[in-house]
Amino acid sequence: MEFKQEVISLLAEICQDDSIKENPDIDLFDAGLLDSFGTVELLVQIEERFGILVPITEFDRDVWNTPNNIALQLADMR
Repeated sequence: MEFKQEVISLLAEICQDDSIKENPDIDLFDAGLLDSFGTVELLVQIEERFGILVPITEFDRDVWNTPNNIALQLADMR
């Protein structure tokens, strides 16, 4: 599985919504799929699964708002 798909699958798990897989440009915050608790869970899972440490201070909701954007940000950090 390619990295982007792994990230999108992780997001679908955390948000408990498989529609993310069909619409990777959905704004997770505007759609109510991701909140501050979910964000913390996401950052913990990213570190555990991919070994990428994302400081909460680097997490800008305007940049990390869609599955595609999150995958892009993480790919740049690998």
